[in-house]
Amino acid sequence: MYIEPAAFRAQSAESLAPDTPPAIWTQCLPSPLFAGKKAPLKTFAELEPLLQQGRKRDLKLLIREHSWPINSPIRASLWPALCRQHQHGKSMLDGFYWDMVTQVFGTVELPDKPIMLPPFVEATHCLGYHLTRKGRAVADRVVSVLGYACPDITYSPSLYPITAALLHFMPEEECYHCMASLVASKEKMFITQTKLLNEVTWKTVMQIAKKHAKSAAQHLSRLSGAIGPERIYADWQWWILAALPFPHLVRVLDCFFHEGIKVFYRVALAILILFNKHSTNQNSEWYAEATKNGVDHAVDKFCRNMPASPTKLLRTAFSIRALSSQYISRVFIKTEMTLKSKQVITGSRLMRSRSSDNLPTSQSQVNIQMMSHTLTIRESPRSSHLALWFPFPNAVFKDQRQHSSDLRQKLFTLWSWLPVRITMYQPVLLYTTEEHGCSLTTFYVRVEHHEPTLLMIKTCNNEVFGAYCSTRWFERNQKDERGNRQAYFGTGETFLFSLYPERAKYPWVGCSLAAEGKGEERVSHGSELFMAADSKMITIGGGDGQAIWMDENIRFGKTDRCSTFNNPPLCPSGDFEIRVLEVYGFSGA
Repeated sequence: MYIEPAAFRAQSAESLAPDTPPAIWTQCLPSPLFAGKKAPLKTFAELEPLLQQGRKRDLKLLIREHSWPINSPIRASLWPALCRQHQHGKSMLDGFYWDMVTQVFGTVELPDKPIMLPPFVEATHCLGYHLTRKGRAVADRVVSVLGYACPDITYSPSLYPITAALLHFMPEEECYHCMASLVASKEKMFITQTKLLNEVTWKTVMQIAKKHAKSAAQHLSRLSGAIGPERIYADWQWWILAALPFPHLVRVLDCFFHEGIKVFYRVALAILILFNKHSTNQNSEWYAEATKNGVDHAVDKFCRNMPASPTKLLRTAFSIRALSSQYISRVFIKTEMTLKSKQVITGSRLMRSRSSDNLPTSQSQVNIQMMSHTLTIRESPRSSHLALWFPFPNAVFKDQRQHSSDLRQKLFTLWSWLPVRITMYQPVLLYTTEEHGCSLTTFYVRVEHHEPTLLMIKTCNNEVFGAYCSTRWFERNQKDERGNRQAYFGTGETFLFSLYPERAKYPWVGCSLAAEGKGEERVSHGSELFMAADSKMITIGGGDGQAIWMDENIRFGKTDRCSTFNNPPLCPSGDFEIRVLEVYGFSGA
């Protein structure tokens, strides 16, 4: 609840315990800007069964339509319940948060001095939303503990504002659990955690706006003039988190905590559509603002003075047709792959973009070393210089260290091709023909529930190649609407690679189209055949050929050019005999 009762206003904030209800952390706010619908609004007791029964679509529609007032008590129960449904792994034990606080700060008492925030926070966007001084200190502490518990986060400017918003409706410990669930969510994205993914989000908004808010996007581009629309879209999340009036933001967050970041995408497009409506006329206030002070300033000011009610804003957002989660996901993956494709490998040095999160982090390098140790020499007494994966004549290497260095160089190359988020996880050997035998049944038992996986094949002619498979192999058992098993499955993150004798990556052709500025072109069905498998074979890449095909005994295979990856055959002969197949998963992914 926002508006403090007189008793709360009179009470000293310094005398309150850490788990005191959050109403006392907030300063006085004006009365709600809207009172919601005239029809009775649902209570949490009425919504809770939908959560328990997994009726996500019904719950989604109810949350979208129910405009609870900003001072409604429902959010104290609804928001934690919505966040809990996204938690990954086991739920935290009672007292876990306070144990972490004690570990980080040495006490559960709030310090008198300001708390140093983690480096992934942007100081200019530590939005407090009318929290009192003590409320801000609590937000600082929650974010700091998150940074301690999640060292993989390298850049996440939206994390602090969302934390501050949660603290209006729940105690500190509950807020931490909510944020931990959102950060660790696997099924949906809520909060970006690297500079690369932060850039991917605004470019995704720009891309989908060109198709689903075409007039608004064209109008914005015209008004942007010399600065270009990219600079405007780069601030997209701050239209919502920093500029919208707080009652509007709270209603957006109602939907966001259930549906994920796609809600922000839709609301951003709704803002553009409404801005276009109010600024197309050259005599309008907002057109004059854009031409005088710049369209970036005009959009920000428009959001701060949003002429539409929270209900109308959301209805505009959710009335955008054909903007499916699947489409957004495809655009997001294409954009991520396009940005990663700009990384250029020169000799043994990895030349990358300036974004620091593209460089191998210390944890990433540890993971590469672990994989290098796994893949390195399986020596025999007679051949101490023979490598399993990258064999060379004995005279090439003066000692084992030189060979290991070459192996790590190849693995750094392979590591640079993986999605950035995956490089933070530890590789785990799931299956190897050296230890587990040559059986497709054993392959499935050991591999099928892991996502993603990395397949590495060494042929009897010493070629080394493989594939990064974005989807678990268990998907081969999934059925379509007619009850038939899917022939192909997977996503555009899947790619092929060759490591020896040549080093090359072959991404999905859809990524190449995006890199060439042809992202709007429709990729043919024959170019979306990523993975297929049954009891007799495994296939990666299809359409006019199969990039990798292996038989049920994991002994023989063939490789050809395919439409999905537009790759050459991965070995000169086309047919190959498998010497070793190894499959890696990523612990915690």
